[in-house]
Amino acid sequence: MKILKKIHFILTIFVIIVTLIYATIYLYAWMNPKLSINNIKSYYFYDNNDNDILNEEWMEYDDINDYIIKATLAIEDKNFFNHKGFDYLRIAKALYNNIISGENNEGASTITQQYAKNLYLNFDKTWERKINEAWLTIRLETHYSKKEILEGYLNTINYGGVFGIENASKYYFNKNSKDLTLAEASLLAGIPNRPSAYSPLIDFEASLKRQKIVLKAMLRNNFITQQEYDQAIGENIVLEKEDIDNVTLSAMYYKDATINELKEILPNINTANGLKIYTYLDMKAQEAIVDGIIIDDGIQISCVMIDPNNGAIIGLIGGYDYNDSQYNRAIQANRSVGSTLKPFLYYAALENNFTASTTFTSEKTTFVFADDVTYAPHNYGSIYPNKEISLAYALATSDNIYAVKTHIFLGNEVLVETMKRLGVKQKLDSIPSLALGSQPISLVEMTGAYAVLASEGYKTRPHFIKRIEDINGNIIYEFKEQKEPVLNESITYIMNELLSNSSNPKYIGTSYPTAYVISDKLTKKYAIKTGTTDFDHLIFGYNKDVVVGVWTGYDDNRNITSQDSYNSKLSWANIIEKYLKDKKDNWYSMPNNVVGVLTDPINGSLANKNTKNATIQYYLKGTEPYSKMELE
Repeated sequence: MKILKKIHFILTIFVIIVTLIYATIYLYAWMNPKLSINNIKSYYFYDNNDNDILNEEWMEYDDINDYIIKATLAIEDKNFFNHKGFDYLRIAKALYNNIISGENNEGASTITQQYAKNLYLNFDKTWERKINEAWLTIRLETHYSKKEILEGYLNTINYGGVFGIENASKYYFNKNSKDLTLAEASLLAGIPNRPSAYSPLIDFEASLKRQKIVLKAMLRNNFITQQEYDQAIGENIVLEKEDIDNVTLSAMYYKDATINELKEILPNINTANGLKIYTYLDMKAQEAIVDGIIIDDGIQISCVMIDPNNGAIIGLIGGYDYNDSQYNRAIQANRSVGSTLKPFLYYAALENNFTASTTFTSEKTTFVFADDVTYAPHNYGSIYPNKEISLAYALATSDNIYAVKTHIFLGNEVLVETMKRLGVKQKLDSIPSLALGSQPISLVEMTGAYAVLASEGYKTRPHFIKRIEDINGNIIYEFKEQKEPVLNESITYIMNELLSNSSNPKYIGTSYPTAYVISDKLTKKYAIKTGTTDFDHLIFGYNKDVVVGVWTGYDDNRNITSQDSYNSKLSWANIIEKYLKDKKDNWYSMPNNVVGVLTDPINGSLANKNTKNATIQYYLKGTEPYSKMELE
């Protein structure tokens, strides 16, 4: 009996201590300032003209469809109205099941916990984040009613790239959420568990399977009758997407990229009161991208447009159709960049005493390195001039042999260091094939590198956000422009002129200039470079006003075709021409220490009266070619 009394006493003391700790925590939470949740996770986006774009609607609890509420409770947190933020029995059950299964598949987050998590942009699985989440859960439960919490949750949860129930209802069914049927409501309620998998626009069959799970949970918890269940199961779900124009829909990619940048620059910001995010999005640029795209079914495309004068990203798409795929290939996909890396190799060569007339022999070549390691690159179509060619001709026609010889001559580290200088963060290996763009870099990073050439040698960080304000207009963050001179202005001018030859018919020799096929589409002077691998096609081009980078390829890494490559080039031409339609040709002024000389474009020698297709080539003064007579 004494032992039982002692155990009872210890348990009583333990319960009292736990109760006191519990009460103290909730009392302290109650004494803390009340979070404003009617705007939680509300991001107000503005374009470069401060016009609001892609902003969500907030629904009051009493206006939310009753089926949505019941479906959400049934599948996410059936005890929501009976706990104080944590479902301890559910937590214990989840722990037990995970231990038995040896996996960590079952979670026990309540709706309040999920909502608290949505207060923060940082979703790292760290103890600090979990503690913050728990503390916010307690604060929410202390200061707000269950209806208010559920209202906030339903207005901020992710329904497959669309946030909030009203926006999701209009997005998928083109109707107000209060008009949803049970079948439609249960379909939507199933999406937040795995938005990328259960969105009906991504996998309709998977979303229907998930819907049945939701309906069974509703029936099991007596939220609906058997008759309602049977009727919902038998209903034919018809998606009727909101009539959003393609340009506005494409800007969802830009919005997603902006949120990513927001996470980077303000990783721990509390968004409880809402944020106003002012971006550089130029709807004219976005329209040029959408209207300019020409691709065949099945292939994907991404595009980045940057103002080289300040590094502002003014337009972006991460795929052909946001409805079909929210994967943002412009910022998330690292793909081999092919020959689009060559301009930076040749810039480094010009820094190291090469000129536009420097020659190497281009012929079928096998390079032999230490320990008998060999590398045998080949030209496109296995076409070789089999003679000495100039750097200018090699760049215009994208000759691979010349590029690898240059890379090896300079030393493999030179190109790696040059790309770092330009702001490319992707780790690159100093290997011979790097000269041909064998390693992956994201489209936005590569477009940023080209922006350095377009800005005459100044590096600015590619960015989306101009400034961030709180809901009252107080500035939280403002981009501070920092233009860092990283390239020589005169050599950059020479490189820009060299790249303008990519569409110049005077450079037709054994091969054609790589952008010659679109030369008749261009009304202005541009620096252009294309790149092709078995799986990717890229094209970058610019003048002083804008840089445009385009990638096309297949997500499953199927081989691209020659038609795919042509469509990519044509898309680029359409985009830049449409955007600059009402602007004058804006090219670069020649520096005082640069001289233009008539040369043979293929071998780089000084032109004479017998030279066919003589063209002006640019050199630092004192490095230009001379005739024998002049030397004497």
